[in-house]
Amino acid sequence: MPPLPRQSCAAGGIHAGWCKKMTRKIFIDALNEDLSREYQAIIAYVTYSQVLKGAAYMNIAAELTVHAKQELDHALQIANHVDYLGGMPSVTPKPVKTSEKAEDMLKFDLENERITIANYRRRVKQADELNEFAIAESLRGILVDEQDHLIALALPLVSIRRTRELPIRPVSDFS
Repeated sequence: MPPLPRQSCAAGGIHAGWCKKMTRKIFIDALNEDLSREYQAIIAYVTYSQVLKGAAYMNIAAELTVHAKQELDHALQIANHVDYLGGMPSVTPKPVKTSEKAEDMLKFDLENERITIANYRRRVKQADELNEFAIAESLRGILVDEQDHLIALALPLVSIRRTRELPIRPVSDFS
C-alpha cells in the first residue's frame, strides 16, 4: 500500500496510525481532533437526552445525560494533555447530526462512538511511541468509558429492532 500523505496523519483520522514517525506536533493535532469529537459528543448527548420521547427511550435518555457528563470529563483530560504537550486545545466541535427519529439519533451516536474508540486505540499506541506513558494510561481510561457508551447505545437499538420483529396480536386474542 502506498504511504499516505502527511496531511492524513496530522489530521489524526483513520489513517493516523500509518504515519512513519510520530511527533509531538502530529500527536497534539490528533488529540485536538479527539477533543473536537468530545465536544461533538457532549452536544449530541445533551440534545438527544432531552428530545428522545416515549417509553422505549426513557432509560436511554437518562443514560445519555450521564454520558454527557463523562464526555465533559474526557474533554477536560484531553485539553489538559494538549496543553501539557505545548499545544492550544481546540475550541471547535465536530458537526452534530440530528433527526426527527429517535432511532436515527442513537445510530448517529453509535457510529460516533465506533470512530472515537478506533481513534483512541491509535492514540494510546501513539502516546506509548512518544514515551508519554501517563497520557497513554489516561487515554486507556477514556477508552473504557467510550466502549461502555458503545454497549449502552447498542443494546437499546437491538431491543427496539427485536420489538419490531415480534408479531403484534390483536387485543381480542387475549380474551
